[in-house]
Amino acid sequence: MLSSPRKWILILPPLFTLTLLYYVLHTYNTGSLALKYTGPWSQSNIDHLISEGTQQPAQPDSPSPVASEEDRCGRLRRNLKDVMVILKTGATEAQEKVPVQLRTGLQCVPHFAIFSDYEEVIGGVRTYDVLQNVSQSVIDKEPEFEFYKHLLQNGRDGLSAEDWGDDTNGPFGKVNNPGWKLDKWKFLPMTAGALELMPDAKWYVFIEADTYIVWQNLVNWLDHLEHTRTYYLGSPMQIGETLFGYGGAGVILSHQANVRLQKYRAESMDEIDEMTASEWAGDFVLAKALENTQIPLTWAWPMMMTTSPWEVDHFSEAYGRQPWCYPVISYHHMSPREIELMWRFDRGWFRSGKNALLLHADVYRDFVHNGTLAEREDWDNLSGADIVFDHPTEPSVDSCADACMQNTGCLQYSYNHNESTCKHAATTLHGVASNGTSSGWMTRRVQKLLNTFQSSCPQVEYIFD
Repeated sequence: MLSSPRKWILILPPLFTLTLLYYVLHTYNTGSLALKYTGPWSQSNIDHLISEGTQQPAQPDSPSPVASEEDRCGRLRRNLKDVMVILKTGATEAQEKVPVQLRTGLQCVPHFAIFSDYEEVIGGVRTYDVLQNVSQSVIDKEPEFEFYKHLLQNGRDGLSAEDWGDDTNGPFGKVNNPGWKLDKWKFLPMTAGALELMPDAKWYVFIEADTYIVWQNLVNWLDHLEHTRTYYLGSPMQIGETLFGYGGAGVILSHQANVRLQKYRAESMDEIDEMTASEWAGDFVLAKALENTQIPLTWAWPMMMTTSPWEVDHFSEAYGRQPWCYPVISYHHMSPREIELMWRFDRGWFRSGKNALLLHADVYRDFVHNGTLAEREDWDNLSGADIVFDHPTEPSVDSCADACMQNTGCLQYSYNHNESTCKHAATTLHGVASNGTSSGWMTRRVQKLLNTFQSSCPQVEYIFD
């Protein structure tokens, strides 16, 4: 028989190993690690910046945390280990739009932070004031910061009805929305915050609260790219001579690009502040800063989209490309409900184990179209061309439908009851809710078009340069 001391020598190592293993697995699966934030961000009165989403504890009758995370995320958390994600938001939208991001895609992202103009806790994750390091002279001088100072002093409850107003997004943005006008000052600081949070990340991904990312596709795409090159990836927009990546579709910087950008930013703060003050779009200012460091935009359309899947023209060509055979990376203008719907479809698609990628073709066929296109009230299918009737025919739903039927190239039509106008289109879109508009589709023609495209992807299309 073993003596008591020798018996403990044999028993203690296995106990220690089991305890350590439990701690590691428990920490990984709850995702509740906090990352100490030092340097310029230490001005904040918050000691820690949470950069990993906090999972809710499993209920007694729920599957084990390991099984449920694998079911929700597959291998995404491991595959995204070298990616830092920044979600940019603001006080007037965060409580409405951020929770669904935490419930869906961000639960599978191991390294993320939420940057806002207001510090609070949403869904167990703290948002942080990305404007805290803007110089006091800029805050005192620039009119956009009146909203910010009011917010800091009075909190969200002190905002006026005008502050909350979701102004129409026109050619120059939401010019009557104070929170939107302040937003342009967040873009350059958030790139600096991302690098400081995770200086060894290979990629930095910047999204907005109504952006949807197909993370599995993103991982696959980035695996084909070299992070040591200066990549600036985005869906192209243009102001004057400058092309810029549209912020709502997401912006992606390689490690090398962000390092070079921060070097320029540190040397040119006054110049950047003047440029930001004089422009209205923060994503444009970011592009100008990158342009000044000789980093051009890589056009990532149609992988990165500026609209929701229901507004994408899947069959037409733009920029010399057609969406059909490209993997989907991002959508924009997604409501919380639409993000939930897309997330369920996304996870179901990859959970089957048969699908390595989700193409625009797959989204249209199995999610957008799905055999459901028919006549619909209070719906605008975004037909663009006017139908002009000869006297004595008057515009109506029936006359619009008949005119579309007579035109063999017409696939859909709409009638605006308020304006008594008809429109048609030679392509097909799902569209958006719109009171006072009726829409219809030539379902047999749409199905014929879909059949033509079904086997039209001999290979997956990618964007590399």
